[in-house]
Amino acid sequence: MQLEIRGVSKQYSANVWGLRDFSLAVKPGILGLLGPNGAGKSTLMRIIATVTKATRGQVIWNGQNAFAFPDSLRSVLGYLPQDFGVYPHLTAVEFLEYLAAVKGLDAKSSRRRIEELLVLVNLGDARKRPLGGFSGGMKQRIGIAQALLNDPQLLIADEPTAGLDPEERVRFRNLLSELAGDRIVILSTHIVSDVEAVATDIAIVANGSLVAHAPPEDLLRSVQDKVWEWTVPSADLTATRQQFSVTSIARRSEGVQVRVIAGAQPAPSAVKAAPTLEDAYLASLFAQRTATAPGAAA
Repeated sequence: MQLEIRGVSKQYSANVWGLRDFSLAVKPGILGLLGPNGAGKSTLMRIIATVTKATRGQVIWNGQNAFAFPDSLRSVLGYLPQDFGVYPHLTAVEFLEYLAAVKGLDAKSSRRRIEELLVLVNLGDARKRPLGGFSGGMKQRIGIAQALLNDPQLLIADEPTAGLDPEERVRFRNLLSELAGDRIVILSTHIVSDVEAVATDIAIVANGSLVAHAPPEDLLRSVQDKVWEWTVPSADLTATRQQFSVTSIARRSEGVQVRVIAGAQPAPSAVKAAPTLEDAYLASLFAQRTATAPGAAA
């Protein structure tokens, strides 16, 4: 089982590109698609799901062009879009029965599948409640349930934890981990902790381009010995930000503790710190911005 994205671009207007020459190979497990808002993640998800047409390039599912034969991918696809909506007057069971019918699933087997999924997403006790009374987290769990109706080989979740409280986010991440198994799960988000908790592979996206693609351990090694911390006076914080790639700050009684990415010791009092995935993510974005800045070397 493999998904290949080959040179995919999406052009919206003469000077506006959602994606540029994006290529990526995805294997079973959880791929964390990580990037800032507006990076092109949702555009890529819609193209993979055959909802949006690419300007050029190919999506290959198990050796077959998904653009030429979309039904081969759609039949094994589960998709939770970022703007997933529900019919508020339908109960959870009615809503899932309706979507199962839309997907062309057998009514008898669908009823059994729906009961299994409601238990899986911890909504068995709410099965007959109207969706309009559900919390944001409960609606997201219904969203995952509908995406799993056809027991998909490819599951796409686009910003699934946006707007959820911390407890619901943890529950949702645990659910995705349980679902991974031998399927491909693509989790698109701008929240590093979501990816850090579940991803077996990470792709970092910025400005419609692939910036990095590696297992979490390799990304962490890329910033080993490049993360530094020291304390500066509050008055010097702006100058420090202008001079260095600052990943975080923490206010202290003696000043501001800054954490930066630098190839060499940035200040006499700076000490090395253990890198985090957020450091690796931000370092990739800093490098991409530097490379594409006006005047950067070609």
